[in-house]
Amino acid sequence: MSARRFLSVALFSALLLGATAQETQWKLDWMDDFNGPELDTTVWSPIKRGAADWNNTMKDEPRLFEFRDGCIVLKGMLSNDQKADTLPYVTGGIYTIDKKAFQPGKFEIKARLHGTKGAWPAIWLKPYEHEKYRWPMGGEIDIMERLNNNHIVYQTVHSNYTHHKGNTKNPPSGATFPIDREGWNVYGVEIHPDKIQFFINGKPTLTYPKVNDGADGQFPFYIPQFLLIDMQLGGAWVGEVDLNDLPVEMEVDWVKYYTPVK
Repeated sequence: MSARRFLSVALFSALLLGATAQETQWKLDWMDDFNGPELDTTVWSPIKRGAADWNNTMKDEPRLFEFRDGCIVLKGMLSNDQKADTLPYVTGGIYTIDKKAFQPGKFEIKARLHGTKGAWPAIWLKPYEHEKYRWPMGGEIDIMERLNNNHIVYQTVHSNYTHHKGNTKNPPSGATFPIDREGWNVYGVEIHPDKIQFFINGKPTLTYPKVNDGADGQFPFYIPQFLLIDMQLGGAWVGEVDLNDLPVEMEVDWVKYYTPVK
């Protein structure tokens, strides 16, 4: 075989193997369509108040969670009792922490976001063994974050490699992508052994590959995860909240989780 022919065959084989590796077949393993009258507490819990920007206004208050038209509606609202809670506003969110672990797979979430100044809705994943992995050592996968009423969303990964080592550009660890600002969008991610692949409305967006065999904590993501969905408000990143424009809502129609077909 000539050298030219050998190179052509080798290149074709490499391309074929690459295409085959990307064509993972998925099967639906679990979903929640939020059609019931209340939260499935075997899977979900309301997010608890914390000290971070993202959870320092969370509250387990019934009016922050509504089931309407086959959706769960997470809300950001003015506080109704300043004596009991001195915060000017409170927010609702749900997560599967300590209840449902998701093995590496594919996630899709259909949601509609209602924007205002200071709104910061998010859909994301963190290590299920959260006590074992101190942030960011176990990684964080931000399937969707939106600020204010922007026509774009952020899709990002965080890790020791990106946060402590400062390597956010090689490879790029995040990017922004357009959405239907007023309508429904499906946000997705696939967790593979060698890459994270993000999607919006079924179309691939950001791909984050494993490099250097994951050295320096670059790729800690291939572990069980828990899912968070929350209607956040305020914080250092998004800025001040327009109190006159509250309440604000985040509607979630369904969540789907897929596992690879063996």
